Amino acid sequence: MSGPSTPNPILIESKAQLAAHLARGCKPNADWRIGTEHEKIAFATADNRPLPYDGETSIRALLEGLQRFDWEPYEENGHLVALKRDGASVSLEPGGQFELSGAPLEHVHQTCAEVTRHLREVREVADEIGAGFLSLGFRPDTKLEDVPVMPKGRYKIMRDYMQTVGTLGREMMFRTCTVQTNLDFSSEADMVKKFRVSLALQPVATTLFANSPFTDGKLNGFKSYRSRVWMDTDADRTGMLPWVFDDGMGFERYVDYALDVPMYFVQRDGRFLDASGKSFRDFMNGTLDVVPGEIPTLSDFDDHLSTIFPEVRLKQFLEMRGADTGPWDELCALPAFWVGLLYDDQALDEAWDLVKNWTAEQRQTLREDVPAQGFEAVIGGRSVRDLALESLSLSRGGLNRRAYLNGHGENETVFLQALDAMARSGQSNADLLIKAYESDWNGDISRCYTDCIY
Repeated sequence: MSGPSTPNPILIESKAQLAAHLARGCKPNADWRIGTEHEKIAFATADNRPLPYDGETSIRALLEGLQRFDWEPYEENGHLVALKRDGASVSLEPGGQFELSGAPLEHVHQTCAEVTRHLREVREVADEIGAGFLSLGFRPDTKLEDVPVMPKGRYKIMRDYMQTVGTLGREMMFRTCTVQTNLDFSSEADMVKKFRVSLALQPVATTLFANSPFTDGKLNGFKSYRSRVWMDTDADRTGMLPWVFDDGMGFERYVDYALDVPMYFVQRDGRFLDASGKSFRDFMNGTLDVVPGEIPTLSDFDDHLSTIFPEVRLKQFLEMRGADTGPWDELCALPAFWVGLLYDDQALDEAWDLVKNWTAEQRQTLREDVPAQGFEAVIGGRSVRDLALESLSLSRGGLNRRAYLNGHGENETVFLQALDAMARSGQSNADLLIKAYESDWNGDISRCYTDCIY
């Protein structure tokens, strides 16, 4: 989830207005940018416990300390919950997962510089207060009931509603961590092609970035348990969206989907009104009982879009949502992987050729298999390892043709090196962690707090 957004008070008068709102994301290629978001698990170095919101060693202390680096505070009902600076934000997930939502940047070298600056800043503050950050996709040993709840109104509404629609929704809220990349499109047709390619290949990204094999202090049987959790969170707002591959896919079709997703809340005057399970269509008709007689604004629609969680999400850009948080170099690798595939016409065409004959059933089966099987999962007679190698080759070609160089004369392909090594070996971070846990660590989960930190 992103940090605070800019209000848009325009009233919604028709469904076509919502499709046009999404279409305003279309940009000429020269204006395409890269946004990267990543979450990390904060803990107290004295006892490895999660940070509470308040106190000497706390989430609030981190947010206050970061203001020395020119971050501007953002409060909700008197609670400091986010920071803003130069188009970027730092915000909190429900269980105190600390998130950087990066500014829109031109190339991956800039993205990696932004990530590096952020990690240096948070490490400086964290060292002073006795805190650290885990680079894992799921809390390795903290039980769900021991995770502190952050003081944001929307999270209480979501937490209560999650109990009614799935069995793992609270796990998603309080114990998972992700890294995602947000990318632009030039037209409706370009959006559709990118949506289809990235949705089909999202399980490949899940495999490459699998990094959550521990739960409650032991192995959980998965490479990406974070990805498994999403499979039983809320079927109304998650998944592989098979209709994206149907004729007629476009902005209006996504609006129809979004309007059929039950609401969570309406935000008014800094308060979150519980609208969980209610209809945004009723809201548009002025019959939503929590705000009787009101019709929504575009800000209300943007809020609603932010509560929809498919593997790829459409706003005025596309969000790649299939990856676990990982080590520093992988925070730079994710945008490189997707930029190479989606921001070069030849690579995009080749990637579409790779996935266009997969059926909806095959795509769904792959989505279900990769959290546990990783590189060994199969689709259309090909292993995910083979698909990862081919996808990385296509991405590398796209990045080479983009030819954005750093000060050492290296282009963006330098950020694919860690992923190349994984695909060649067929070993993700999760595979390596499982081996370490069973050998060098001798089953000692506390080693996560020394071996898996930023």
